[in-house]
Amino acid sequence: MSEDIGAVTSEAEEMPQPFSVTIGATVPTGFEHTAAEEVHEKIGADARISKDRGRIYFEISTDDLPKVHHLKSVDNLFVVVEFYDNYQFKDSKEEALLDLQELAPILPWTNALEVWKMNNSFKKKRSRRRGATPKPKPSGDASDSEKLQAEPGAPQEKEEQEDVCPEQETNPQREQDSEMQEQAENKPLKFRVTCNRAGDKHSFTSNDAARDFGGAVQEFFEWKADMTKFDVEVLLNIHNNEVVVGIALTEESLHRRNITHFGPTTLRSTLAYGMLRLCKPQVSDVIVDPMCGTGAIPLEGVIEWTRSFFLSGDNHDMAVSRTVNNINHIVKRRQDGGSTSPGLPIDTIQWDLCHLPMRPSSVDIIITDMPFGKRMGSKKKNWDLYPSCLREMARVCRPGTGRAVLLTQDKKCFQKALSRMSGLWRKSHTVWVNVGGLHAGVFVLRRTEGVFGTTPEDGREPHRAPESQVEVIEEKV
Repeated sequence: MSEDIGAVTSEAEEMPQPFSVTIGATVPTGFEHTAAEEVHEKIGADARISKDRGRIYFEISTDDLPKVHHLKSVDNLFVVVEFYDNYQFKDSKEEALLDLQELAPILPWTNALEVWKMNNSFKKKRSRRRGATPKPKPSGDASDSEKLQAEPGAPQEKEEQEDVCPEQETNPQREQDSEMQEQAENKPLKFRVTCNRAGDKHSFTSNDAARDFGGAVQEFFEWKADMTKFDVEVLLNIHNNEVVVGIALTEESLHRRNITHFGPTTLRSTLAYGMLRLCKPQVSDVIVDPMCGTGAIPLEGVIEWTRSFFLSGDNHDMAVSRTVNNINHIVKRRQDGGSTSPGLPIDTIQWDLCHLPMRPSSVDIIITDMPFGKRMGSKKKNWDLYPSCLREMARVCRPGTGRAVLLTQDKKCFQKALSRMSGLWRKSHTVWVNVGGLHAGVFVLRRTEGVFGTTPEDGREPHRAPESQVEVIEEKV
């Protein structure tokens, strides 16, 4: 008993006292304010939006570090080493790069590296929880960390301890972990520098800055440079005169969290979450994605807004199949984590968007990623599709309280169709976003009080673009 108390006490002593740090996050361009709202809501921190679109910064206590990884609207996370709001670059390339080299050794790295260590520890604990009973791997496929454990005599010891109770295994396992940690600490860390630069008044390129700044970091820490198998990724973000040095806390974008079966135009989960926040789902709302693709939007919604009901559908059987597979993946992941919930409040069906199998005025929210006319559909077909979509959406959406959040890059066609549906829909506002390099709009609409079947728009034929206009559109594509 006294030994256990001593072990707990020593672990508590090793834990550093909480301190404040600045966290940076990349978010879908256009959804910076939405991400800032989520940070304030879930962590209680006030986020500052960067001059460089697609980034926000906020201060947290290191106690709240695990909460940061549960944010749904951020793609990548990093801890800020230093922030310069108005960094003065020299005119000549040589002098500017020399300043970056001289900057590296005087930066306050200590707290940022401590956060990086804490973040690694948090990720290891999470991976252990997820894989509590891992299947044994063949010795030929052992990873580097497993090879560190495979010391002479280790396999025999493992066999001898097979019948030992878990309580007796705890201390040897802790000793083994501490030995591995000591070995890892004795090895020099591998690192790389990634530079993101924007602005036309710099005398150097991103590669120049990464190379020279990275060389100075290597000389200061005596780390080993490795572009692929690195331990630490140092970030150098330059936007005109704004310079931010940071250390990455995520290895890959957090937008890859829910989708396992991808389609040709799968929407990023972070963008889907931002769209959902725009429509402010309420308890018992019926939310429909009539062109669900792989189900990114309804999946993101059903995980966050568990007291609403989601319907997803598509006219393509492969899309429906992918959505069902992605839903099953989430259900299985929850069951593996110990959840006793029988399922999720979501259903999927194959349907025709222009003839939805639903009663009039039965839906609270319609949210979808409409075909851009690039990889899916065509600009020409959109002139018929968009008015038909808006008309059918108006039929099933509740007059007065219903709303729609629709993403499209075919802005001209959509706005023309919307203007012809003015008796059924009113545009609340538009959020301009970057989707895979395309400038797209997220249109937030409100259903009018007009009863479907009583306005002139209900029976109007879909607007067709003149032949000359169609030719111009096809040339642009």
